[in-house]
Amino acid sequence: MLSKNQARTFFLGGTVVFFLIFLVLSWHTLAKEVPEQTNAENLSESAIRGKRIFDKNNCMGCHTILGEGAYYAPELTKVIDRKGEEYCRIILMSKEPWQPRGRKMVAYGMTEQEAADVIEFLKWIGEMDLNGFPPEPDLKDKLPTE
Repeated sequence: MLSKNQARTFFLGGTVVFFLIFLVLSWHTLAKEVPEQTNAENLSESAIRGKRIFDKNNCMGCHTILGEGAYYAPELTKVIDRKGEEYCRIILMSKEPWQPRGRKMVAYGMTEQEAADVIEFLKWIGEMDLNGFPPEPDLKDKLPTE
């Protein structure tokens, strides 16, 4: 059994050690990992404008991106890889509300330039090193065998 003084020393020592570990790991993440994984050197003016349009239209009110946002509509992190640029351009420029599977997306009716900027932003997001997020579905057991 620890005395009161030993327990206090153990608690304070453990707190200091784990706080230092937290600081080192935070520094490593922010100084080393994040800049390498985000491909900041590939961030274009078009992608920045696309992010502003994305925010102005509150796309995260329905969609998730990088795992953050609402869960009403599909995840957009790798949408360009899944659906392609032309599919996304048609949806963004549509004058009619998009209604896949009963869910209704606002008809933004973006201009060609606005749609191109949003697509540039989504392409940049999709090219980030996300350590395997979103995970690819395991379809091996679901595919018919010949």
